[in-house]
Amino acid sequence: MGTQEIEHPYPPTTITTPTVAAVAADGYKKEDEDDDVSPIEQVRLTVANTDDPSLPVWTFRMWFLGVLSCCLLSFLNQFFSYRTEPLVITQITVQIATLPIGRFMHAVLPGTQFRIPGCGKRLFSLNPGPFNMKEHVLITIFANAGSAFGNGPAYAVGIVDIIKALYHRKISFLAGWILVVTTQVLGYGWAGLLRKYVVEPAHMWWPGNLVQVTLFRVLHEEDERRMTRAKFFVIALICSFSWYVLPGYLFPTLTSISWVCWAFSKSVTAQQIGSGMNGLGVGAFTLDWSAVSSFLFSPLISPFFSIVNIFVGFVLIVYIAIPVSYWGLDLYGARKFPIFSSDLFNGQGQVYNISAIVNDKFELDTDAYQQQGHVHLSMFFALTYGFGFAAIAATLSHVSLFYGREIYERYGASYKGKDDIHTRLMRKYEDIPSWWFHILLVVTIGISLLLCTVLKSQVQIPWWGLLFACLLAFTFTLPISIITATTNQTPGLNIITEYVMGLIYPGKPIANVCFKVYGYMSMSQAVSFLSDFKLGHYMKIPPRSMFLVQFIGTIIAGTVNMAVAWWLLNSIVDICEKDLLPPNSPWTCPGDRVFFDASVIWGLVGPKRIFGKLGNYNAMNLFFLFGAMGPIVVWLFHKAFPNQSWIPLVNLPVLLGATGYMPPATTVNYLSWITVGTIFNFFIFRYRKKWWQRYNYVLSAALDAGVAFMAVLLYFSVGIENEQVNWWGTLGEHCDLAICPTAKGIVVDGCPVYG
Repeated sequence: MGTQEIEHPYPPTTITTPTVAAVAADGYKKEDEDDDVSPIEQVRLTVANTDDPSLPVWTFRMWFLGVLSCCLLSFLNQFFSYRTEPLVITQITVQIATLPIGRFMHAVLPGTQFRIPGCGKRLFSLNPGPFNMKEHVLITIFANAGSAFGNGPAYAVGIVDIIKALYHRKISFLAGWILVVTTQVLGYGWAGLLRKYVVEPAHMWWPGNLVQVTLFRVLHEEDERRMTRAKFFVIALICSFSWYVLPGYLFPTLTSISWVCWAFSKSVTAQQIGSGMNGLGVGAFTLDWSAVSSFLFSPLISPFFSIVNIFVGFVLIVYIAIPVSYWGLDLYGARKFPIFSSDLFNGQGQVYNISAIVNDKFELDTDAYQQQGHVHLSMFFALTYGFGFAAIAATLSHVSLFYGREIYERYGASYKGKDDIHTRLMRKYEDIPSWWFHILLVVTIGISLLLCTVLKSQVQIPWWGLLFACLLAFTFTLPISIITATTNQTPGLNIITEYVMGLIYPGKPIANVCFKVYGYMSMSQAVSFLSDFKLGHYMKIPPRSMFLVQFIGTIIAGTVNMAVAWWLLNSIVDICEKDLLPPNSPWTCPGDRVFFDASVIWGLVGPKRIFGKLGNYNAMNLFFLFGAMGPIVVWLFHKAFPNQSWIPLVNLPVLLGATGYMPPATTVNYLSWITVGTIFNFFIFRYRKKWWQRYNYVLSAALDAGVAFMAVLLYFSVGIENEQVNWWGTLGEHCDLAICPTAKGIVVDGCPVYG
């Protein structure tokens, strides 16, 4: 679990992709006084020290493929986000697929030069030369905007979804569009002003970008082998495309095969243990790629050390903490509710009637809430929040103890250190004026304030809430960017923002989620913006080209996200209402259901009534303390036993936050992701390294693309007309009893009653 050696096509013959522990051990110690190399060894071995400023970047190919990729990824990621097994298609799919297309365009487009009126004597051409790496990088950046920087559709679309589909209230398209675009763009303003601190300094090296740099260089090397990457991509795409017709339409049971449920068809406990969708998933597996890559993204591109950390955390939480709490201790009356559910319940085990506690002003009706009683959570959902609290606290203490000195030294070096070769090469290009970012920041905040005043009735958040969210995001952007740039860890603010707004402005669910999106998402976008800028820094992309592609791509992506959401919300009856949808309908919106429940917990009801003295789950606040103390114990052991190299690998923020995607992710998603990731990134990586280096990323992109294209084809061919196939293989995983309670006297439709 140290550094991973990967064969590299350029001298030197190997590059090192570091684990966090390896970076801590030697990533910053190998300095080099030579001005022509980077002071970071991993960068020296990965990034080229040369540049060709004559390569064209503003080409027709770049704009055509970039805009097309951005629109396509925005459409597909938004489309799939509503499905039971959502699929996030990342920029790697575009990175792989656009290379042969770009080369094909070079082969067929005319090279005739012409003038454009108003552009002086400058000559233009649709085909200015061979398809080059800089064009390819900008196309990928365009695509990255289309996947919200690798995270799927724009986060703020979830607010529109829950207002229309789950709260059954109204929001205009204009208000939704402003909300989506401003939250995506807002962070760019202050991120641009922070570039000199976290992009230009050599010691801010953003290790996550080195895989991208490597892949670009590998893709643009000469390929004379019989099985080229392009040919392999097409074959794998066709296979993925053809296979998905089974789990996607003809045989959906393949999505979660739970043989334990089949063997014990009458036992609630057995099905709770065996169900991969609503239980612990013991023995469950999947033959559906979308289930493998739905929430944690493709396991083929996740390093093995992170898979191990997530596996250990998954076992700790799912196979130790939950069974002990549910069957052993019956904490908080856990057996009155399903063992695994993101729904909210009343004290009698029934799904909580949220509509009954919302008044005409879209606020909490306190009298109705008193009649309904406290909100209750499944044991799994409650522990998810508890471990989320612990992960936040553990991140702060872990980074401070293990990386605090290095971050401080690297931050100081950003002022005192000399420019490295990459920064000096980038001096050749015209920089972005600071006033661009000032104007962007002022305009975006101004439009956001109009949303919070003129259209406040639709979004609830007051103007001071918006400014407070911006202040919170701006305050955390620099330290979190430094942490990400030096340790490859990115702490999140989502739970903190929900908690804070829930305390100071309770009873208003949409105000809470708007505050979360402005506070959390703008910071996340700022960090992603800076990360992409560092990628452009390494690849020697002109800064103004980078900024315009990111900005334009984000506007396009947000608009497409909103248009697709509006179309589906108005065309699919009962979308997201899983109790009202036809059996096995894919439009269950797992992410939006969790987003909705979070708006109820933190906004409508408020943390005081759930996690405070008035609530049932106030003990969950102790997880903050446990999370903060955990890394201290690990650090003390590390100091006491410095020769034990495995101790620094105990990364509690990763372990405690391992199940951060659950819910809506399920155990079958995690188990299949861990299994596939181990096969490819341990066994194949170790024993078939050349194959892994050559085809691993290509296979990942092809599998994603094949599933995406077939799913869209199925929707437009049979989904719109609601043409269904009904047989045993279309009835789900056959674990219907997994959602039942096991406490005595609790009556739930379709479930046995224990006496």
